[in-house]
Amino acid sequence: MQAANLKWIHHVRLPWREGLWQIEIHDGKIARISPQTQHPPAADALDAEGGLAFPPFIEPHIHLDTTQTAGEPAWNESGTLFEGIERWAERKALLSHEDVKQRATQTLKWQIANGIQHVRTHIDVSDPTLTALKAMLEVKAEMAPWVDIQLVAFPQEGILSYPDGEALLEEALKLGADVVGAIPHFEFTREYGVESLHKTFALAQKYQRMVDVHCDEIDDEQSRFVETVAALALREKMGERVTASHTTAMHSYNGAYTSRLFRLLKLSGINFVANPLVNIHLQGRFDTYPKRRGITRVKEMLEADINVCFGHDDVFDPWYPLGTANMLQVLHMGLHVCQLMGYGQIDAGINLITHNSARTLQLGDYGIQAGNTANLIILPAENGFDALRRQVSVRYSIRQGRVIAETKPADTTLYLQESEKVDFKR
Repeated sequence: MQAANLKWIHHVRLPWREGLWQIEIHDGKIARISPQTQHPPAADALDAEGGLAFPPFIEPHIHLDTTQTAGEPAWNESGTLFEGIERWAERKALLSHEDVKQRATQTLKWQIANGIQHVRTHIDVSDPTLTALKAMLEVKAEMAPWVDIQLVAFPQEGILSYPDGEALLEEALKLGADVVGAIPHFEFTREYGVESLHKTFALAQKYQRMVDVHCDEIDDEQSRFVETVAALALREKMGERVTASHTTAMHSYNGAYTSRLFRLLKLSGINFVANPLVNIHLQGRFDTYPKRRGITRVKEMLEADINVCFGHDDVFDPWYPLGTANMLQVLHMGLHVCQLMGYGQIDAGINLITHNSARTLQLGDYGIQAGNTANLIILPAENGFDALRRQVSVRYSIRQGRVIAETKPADTTLYLQESEKVDFKR
């Protein structure tokens, strides 16, 4: 359908509410939500055909500067983190402004097609020219009508362990990066790691930015920088603006330490991002058997009311050769490896790629309620459980009351003794 300004969405389901509803839209805002009544077809109305409305999917952790470089100039045949770093070093030598823009824009289009309207992307600033960051600042502005982008200044090679790392990080913030990053477990020493976090928080306060740390992305149970992140966030009263990404080492912490740690995490109010597809793929590589799953303690965080969400991390690059930027695939893997497979856990799991992510990104004006901007998606499903089980495509993505993406439902027919439609429903 054409991207006309909608005034109505009819015959729509709402999460955890019975019956069919109608959404009235005025000037791109949700004016009213009410039980469905009879309405004649109209050009400014969309029939959701009983589909499920949800706020747009959110990608809270991706690397758009590396996306779509898998196999260039060579494939990561071992599938390990370390060969991925080698392959990326080869590809990084070929980096150009237009190269970054073209690849990032292409993946953003995939994301929009999959119902994503908010993206936080980490951009490598361990580069004296800051080529990728400058390109992504342009992409952010050019794609703003269709997707909101937060840029993380990510010191891939370290703040203290890379020449002029701190200066480059600060320059990235001056140029317009939205979030300060860090990678303490990759610094040369533990002392460097701790100091790098102090510098990160100082820069965040100086430039009034959020913080998102690649934290403890390693199987070493002695990698415990998350406690420093949480302690600094608590001290500086920045908790809700701070995110610890990955924290895969937490998978290996002993119970006594974890019990003490969770008290601090709860007090600090920081957010967490797990990246199930990449964490389950890259971690456990030094194990024989049994092999650890290497994903952070998502289930326990949810039970402790600590905010956690899921990200894709990489799409079709040297660290993860697969992916189409589909958040339902991320959620599908995450619920499996975190053993969140009860019916209620699955049905509520969609919060891990929507509302929990919105809290992590500090999004206002998010959610389907009167007064908010009419940003939403329609899934051809009865509820979150159904959407995940059948891995449905996003039927419509609507932004400011306009359809910006549409996917027609699959139509499968069997030809056995007689023809028969198959919709994978019970």
